[in-house]
Amino acid sequence: MAFPIKIGRFKKGEKVFFGLITGDYVYDLSQGPSEKYQLFELQILPPTLPSKIIGVGLNYRDHAEELKMPLPEEPLIFIKPSTAIIGPEDYILLPSESKEVHYEGELAIVISKEIYRPRSYKEAEEAILGYTCFNDVTARDLQRKDKQWTRSKSFNTFAPIGPFIVKDLDTSDLKIQTRLNGKVVQSSSTKELIFKPVELVYFISHIMTLLPGDVIATGTPPGVGPLNPGDTVEVEIEGIGVLRNYVQALM
Repeated sequence: MAFPIKIGRFKKGEKVFFGLITGDYVYDLSQGPSEKYQLFELQILPPTLPSKIIGVGLNYRDHAEELKMPLPEEPLIFIKPSTAIIGPEDYILLPSESKEVHYEGELAIVISKEIYRPRSYKEAEEAILGYTCFNDVTARDLQRKDKQWTRSKSFNTFAPIGPFIVKDLDTSDLKIQTRLNGKVVQSSSTKELIFKPVELVYFISHIMTLLPGDVIATGTPPGVGPLNPGDTVEVEIEGIGVLRNYVQALM
């Protein structure tokens, strides 16, 4: 049985590097195993810099039940721009154009290699580098107003991701939880996913080429709700860790 491996992206002074996390230590993957740091002395950056983020709507059975909507026959997908990415401990900025910005805690897939129209689920699975936490921040009022999702999903800072990418993780039944100011507001399990990670990679890569580092956000469980200036929002997924971000108004 393979043990999960955690990979992160870090900053130390002016140096930015990918590192392997082992306990409280980070080994610089660009320098070999002899170069290591203590985790607390490093700034944790977004663990990937994707060319694109593909989101999936209505992909939890319990969320569909909450909304009294039928289960989709195929994944409902949309695009978030890479410019929306922020990392752990960064600020989500609430734009003046929206009066109702929501959190959406999600499991995210990170792609390891270029893939287009794979012939099997096995090929799709081999293109998964690992998994991380994601917050699909959404301007809900603009989503309703526009009747499509691009503007509501695309503001800068609307794609918090991290803290680390975890390889060889069994995602069949992971606890996923979102907390707002310490209060649990979303709580479910990835066993509620309608379309599993490998199915999503297979489906999406038959539409577009997925590149190394690209992100697929797999959908959110029940309990989405508003963010306000001064809030702290945390997405925690079993086996991965906690993605914590703070909220303020965009000045």
